[in-house]
Amino acid sequence: MSVFVSADQRLFHLQNASVSYIFTVLPNGQLGQLYFGGRIHHHDNLARMLEGCIRSHSAYPDQDGDGISLEHVKQEYPGYGSGDFREGAIEVRQENGSRLSGFVYDGYEILPGKPGLAGLPAVYTEEDSEAETLRIRMKDPVTGLHLELLYTIFAEKGVIARSARVINEGSQSVWLERAMSLCLDLPDADYEWMQFSGSWGRERTPVTRTLAAGTQSVESLRGHSSHQQNPFVVLKRKNTDEFSGEAMGIALLYSGNFLASAQVDTYEVTRVLMGIHPNWFSWKLEPGESFQTPEAVIVYTEEGLNALSQTFHSLWRRRLMRGPWKDRTRPILINNWEATYFDFNEEKLLRIAEKAKACGGELFVLDDGW
Repeated sequence: MSVFVSADQRLFHLQNASVSYIFTVLPNGQLGQLYFGGRIHHHDNLARMLEGCIRSHSAYPDQDGDGISLEHVKQEYPGYGSGDFREGAIEVRQENGSRLSGFVYDGYEILPGKPGLAGLPAVYTEEDSEAETLRIRMKDPVTGLHLELLYTIFAEKGVIARSARVINEGSQSVWLERAMSLCLDLPDADYEWMQFSGSWGRERTPVTRTLAAGTQSVESLRGHSSHQQNPFVVLKRKNTDEFSGEAMGIALLYSGNFLASAQVDTYEVTRVLMGIHPNWFSWKLEPGESFQTPEAVIVYTEEGLNALSQTFHSLWRRRLMRGPWKDRTRPILINNWEATYFDFNEEKLLRIAEKAKACGGELFVLDDGW
């Protein structure tokens, strides 16, 4: 596990035995995504992976002939107003009504282990050797906003955790209208999208679609993630099965309104976004205040859906769950649901609890008193 930084090229490479994640600082100061996938060796020429092009009817704000148009370059955390006409990761409304922002690179630091996220649920480490975290600092010189992008790579498996924090260091109030936890631009659209939808009694039903031009999304506006939709998606290659093939899963550690989307442009670049749903979201930031997004966790594998599932399961069990019961045998419990459904009273519940205790039961779950 390592975070490589090439100071002269301003390039960042997160790497372990399973995965590589590489991005760079673009000529205009924004961040460009170069590679996400199976591990590749680090070397001094990775900046060559940046793909520029000259295309008609495209915006080239710098007009310097380098072929860098944000409409076509893969990015890390895009905003609005710089020539990228795809969905962005952040949208800020200023007091004058402007929604344009231009966050440019302002430095980095590498932290051992993984910092906490301001009271939000997040995966964690018990030893610093388990992970390494890269914090990228960005700034918008017009609004005075600062943006921190956190990338944590774990030593084991293809696990990367991402989140963003916005700090108002300007002199005026602003409103965050969109603040996604993750943006991931992929170089092609040859994926199948898997979501897990349903309702009572048929929760988490797999739904699979082939990506095509336009936007595929799953979301919840119920005030919670719900058993209708789940804040977890999988992108897999068409030949991927349970035990072989490339797949990536993305989970949002948040129980409120959420959006997960994959937007395919007309050149087959896929932009994946995940975070708090921007509908009905508007967070006022006074000078000196900050906003932390929930955490999104990406898992990458070349060994099929079973390996993806096992990695998530192990991570949630070992480094998301907390408390004294995390590594202990759970108490034997009884749940009254199948015995009573909604038809119960105190007397009936006590009779069930007494019978359960006689059989070795240690915990009673009341289900459910809606």
